[in-house]
Amino acid sequence: MAISETVQPGDVTQRVGVEVIRARGVDVDKLIKMLVANAAAEFASTYYYYTILRMNLAGHEDYKEICEDARLEDRAHWELIVPRIYELGGNLPNDLKEFHDQAGCRAAKLPDPPTAVNILTLLLESERCAIRSWSAVCDMTFGKDPRTYDLAARILNEEIEHEAWFIELLAHERDGKSIPSGHFRRGEPGEAPYSKNRRFYNP
Repeated sequence: MAISETVQPGDVTQRVGVEVIRARGVDVDKLIKMLVANAAAEFASTYYYYTILRMNLAGHEDYKEICEDARLEDRAHWELIVPRIYELGGNLPNDLKEFHDQAGCRAAKLPDPPTAVNILTLLLESERCAIRSWSAVCDMTFGKDPRTYDLAARILNEEIEHEAWFIELLAHERDGKSIPSGHFRRGEPGEAPYSKNRRFYNP
């Protein structure tokens, strides 16, 4: 498909990277809103609250370690997607509360009582919301916006892993069942094998 050259030489008010995906059928304004909502969920609704949740898993050091991986990887997701928002011509709200309130997932606030079962249940449902949110971005951008699709797919890979981790832990803690996640220890906490900004093999 031929794409017309509408951006004039030296024009800094428009972006060819945006014009190209718009010509392919991407609603760029809608995509920016989705990415801002997902970024808010990764940073404000999960990374911040996961810090609190992890603190309250005292006595369950194995659970704390896996929660730490998810917590730090959510921060990596935030750092991975924010530049894309600006590349598309969007921006983040200049107010933390406004940003928090745009989150696409509910805040993972400490449950009452803060038992391991309640915390693990909250962690599990937070990851499920993230899977739905990033799947929607992948669906919107597949075959139209390779860059956003690649970033969203990297994040989605890890969110799916996180769901499996918390299913395993919750099934053990609450039901006494073994539902293995296939979890292997990361090289170090928060290594984020998919979402770190490093070379990504995607044939």
